[in-house]
Amino acid sequence: MKNHFIKSLLMLFLAIFLGTSASYSTTLKVKDEAGREVAFPFPPKRFVSLAPNITEILFSLGLDEEIVGVSIHCNFPERAKGKVRVGSYISLDFEKITYLKPDLIIATGAGNTRDMVDRLGKLGFQTYVIYPKNFEDILKSIAHIGQVVNREKEARMIIEGMRKRSQKVIELTKGLPRPKVFIQIGDAPIVTVGKGSFADDLIRLAGGENIAGKEKEVYPRFGMEEILKRSPEVIVISSMNPKGDYQRILHEWARWKTIPAVKNGRIHLIDSDLIDRPSPRIIEGLEEIAKALHPEKFKK
Repeated sequence: MKNHFIKSLLMLFLAIFLGTSASYSTTLKVKDEAGREVAFPFPPKRFVSLAPNITEILFSLGLDEEIVGVSIHCNFPERAKGKVRVGSYISLDFEKITYLKPDLIIATGAGNTRDMVDRLGKLGFQTYVIYPKNFEDILKSIAHIGQVVNREKEARMIIEGMRKRSQKVIELTKGLPRPKVFIQIGDAPIVTVGKGSFADDLIRLAGGENIAGKEKEVYPRFGMEEILKRSPEVIVISSMNPKGDYQRILHEWARWKTIPAVKNGRIHLIDSDLIDRPSPRIIEGLEEIAKALHPEKFKK
């Protein structure tokens, strides 16, 4: 009888131990894209995104309810607008983040500050930082986020689809003349994209030549005299300012008839989120630029 009681007691303890251990997560230790070591419960179940591209990646991986907070800049997909807002790139509501109790915060080195990430760490929150600088890096960031949120299969599918579509663009434009391109992202003063920007990389992949591609600044200012001198054959206007009067900007370009792009009616307006936001939708930006540069190759 005594042995039976001890055996039953051991079975009970074993059942409790197994049940309890199953409810705990393991700890995943990884290095983020800023070279920082990050350790967090895995798989994490509550996320805060500090940038629009991160939010888009998380949704594209099939997450939704797990995303408990986003930045004020997150506007896509539509469901992101219903998430709790935790602040901007450089100013966070730490009290709100504490209330949300995220298992993992994902930030970007291209906007969020090191001081901000350090402060989150002091509050006990682990932050994984991504820092893509070109199209290829964006694919890597998607893979890395897929890894840390336990959605590696979904990440691979997204990456494969983006690679396939980018390769099609490269193949269709291979060997063609590379038109000179000017991308305008600001109008007062005129600002364009230089070496190291996402748009510069997209122009190259789309079979074009960025007239500001050798500038040292990522976003250099250009005067009209310099634009006239470099004679762009295609002008792409990015809708970075949501309150921008783009019809006025198009009308202003129409005055400069000596610019090949103006003379030949090759001025295009494109959604800035497609060419300057390192998310899965950047492949759409690449395709849009390629169509503007080589319309004969992309006729439906």
